[in-house]
Amino acid sequence: MKHLEKWFIMAFVGVTTATSCVDEIKFGDSFLEKAPSVAVTQDSIFGKAEYARRFLWNTYSKLYYGLATNWNDVDGKMNTGMFECLSDCFHSHNSWDGLNRHYYSGTYTAVTEDNTSETRLGFTKEETWSAIRQAWIFIENVNRVPDMDDAEKKRLMAEAKVIIASRYFDMFRHFGGLPLVEQSFEAENEYEVPRATVEETVNFMVRLLDEAKGELPWDLTADGESNWQGRMTQAAAMALKCKILLFAASPLFNDNEPYCTEAPQDAVTQHLVWYGGYKPELWTQCLDACEEFFTTLAQKGHYELAQASGTTCDDYRNAFNKAYFTRDNTELLISTRIIGKYNWDWWYYWGDWVPYGGYTPTLEYMEMFPMSDGTPFNFDKAVAENKMFFEENDYNKPTRDPRLYETILVNGAKWQGRAVELWTGGRENANSTATETGVYATGFGLYKFYKEGKNSLAGNYLEWPYLRLAEMYLIYAEALLKNNNPSEAIKQVDKVRARVGLKGLIESNPGKNMEDPNVLMEAILNERACELGLEDVRFFDMIRNKRADLFTRPLHGLLIERADGGTGSWSDKPAADRGPFPTKFKYTQFQISNSARSWWSNFNSKWYLAAFPVNEVNKGYGLVQNPGW
Repeated sequence: MKHLEKWFIMAFVGVTTATSCVDEIKFGDSFLEKAPSVAVTQDSIFGKAEYARRFLWNTYSKLYYGLATNWNDVDGKMNTGMFECLSDCFHSHNSWDGLNRHYYSGTYTAVTEDNTSETRLGFTKEETWSAIRQAWIFIENVNRVPDMDDAEKKRLMAEAKVIIASRYFDMFRHFGGLPLVEQSFEAENEYEVPRATVEETVNFMVRLLDEAKGELPWDLTADGESNWQGRMTQAAAMALKCKILLFAASPLFNDNEPYCTEAPQDAVTQHLVWYGGYKPELWTQCLDACEEFFTTLAQKGHYELAQASGTTCDDYRNAFNKAYFTRDNTELLISTRIIGKYNWDWWYYWGDWVPYGGYTPTLEYMEMFPMSDGTPFNFDKAVAENKMFFEENDYNKPTRDPRLYETILVNGAKWQGRAVELWTGGRENANSTATETGVYATGFGLYKFYKEGKNSLAGNYLEWPYLRLAEMYLIYAEALLKNNNPSEAIKQVDKVRARVGLKGLIESNPGKNMEDPNVLMEAILNERACELGLEDVRFFDMIRNKRADLFTRPLHGLLIERADGGTGSWSDKPAADRGPFPTKFKYTQFQISNSARSWWSNFNSKWYLAAFPVNEVNKGYGLVQNPGW
């Protein structure tokens, strides 16, 4: 019997000792005090309820958090890169991140996984296995805690099961079928845990969530929402199940042909990376899970989309901002956060990295956002009518989907008490003539999660919106569509659009058959991109739908030049020399060439799933390599 590799066993040893010396973890604002600063044994941890709880809270600290926050294997995120910069919505102009070093350059191989932490999700480097193992230790030992009642033990065990399922899903969407660890391990023993099939992996995650949901409260109202937000609930378990089943039912795994036919094909023949054929019942299973969630929501309430207090663009923006950015709101189903882990606050690193140009929105992404009435954006029409972003460039009259201004910094948008100047020579874009470098490399800037720069984030410890209610409506819409109910699917999409003042899909698209499956699917994917930008959705939507067409299309930026007779910055000039604020611009689309992505001309379907580290495959415990690697 083969040894599980050292990282696998030694992480178990660590969680029985050192991880009990946890840092302060806060779900909301203040519910947990500092843990003991001395190493303790399992007997000590599970000999007192206070220590047992802290052990589980520490497990929560190993949940996935999407923003790059520190220089290390876990928090560096591809050396400050993000998954969405592998999609068609964002591009990285940061030459030293993992995106440019390994993916855009096309130099990524399975050996890369052994040599660096700059890859998508390191199989042995992302705290996934330590979180899973620590959760199993908790489940196996919590019943011996003497001063904890049975109801709390069951609830906390259920929370641990949701943590395990979430960490498995984090790996599943990168690798496919995984080794299924269903217990903690004794360091002195030998174990063999081979890779499971896609079906077995999905069933494992779903079983954990089904077991957990009956022991969890639907929401955290009784606990005090603000202090405990972030803990797993019944709603979280049921929603995560829907998200997992959506991914599993999608064409990547659920199709008549495998996604990659290149050698090695062992993972294909063993059904480790697909179901072996198309199974329509998977979409039915996803729909059933969605209907169970929304039926329970109708009965128990509490969770709802954040709604605007008025009908202006700012009103709608504020509602959208609350949904993804602020704590203690009723839209978050699963959220993760970090606090007090580093010498610097998280925003210090994030705020410093954004200006390097690592997360620049593309022209293609800007064009996905409709007009403010919900009708599709048309570039030529917007240029002709001088309504690209604002009404004849009256910066108090925005013309687009309010989510655009909350996601992308566009020319003329309110920024630091004035209109931002993203034209060539403008105050923000003064040093670039072709907009190919830096934070505004594409003619746009990142706004979501970054706001008005580093200083605007000081003192904010935002959660990562791992799963929120808006995504649930869109998951439900896709499941309805795949089960031949397009009219009901449209209703779910329209609920998300209405939150930001957009008219429904049918009303916004006269002359187009929105119930056509292909048309509606594109609309759902577009809505997911606009609603869930930079929330790790678009990249995986492209993967699970095997959208080589989106991966291979060239991406563009927008060169903006003044066309009002003036030049350079307006606000930096003396008041007497400024003249009227610029109202007319020349727009020129340009193809992004800085660090051009290899798959634009050499895309291969093997890229849909990541490779396992060669060293791990060679250990011989049953980790079969993915096709093409």
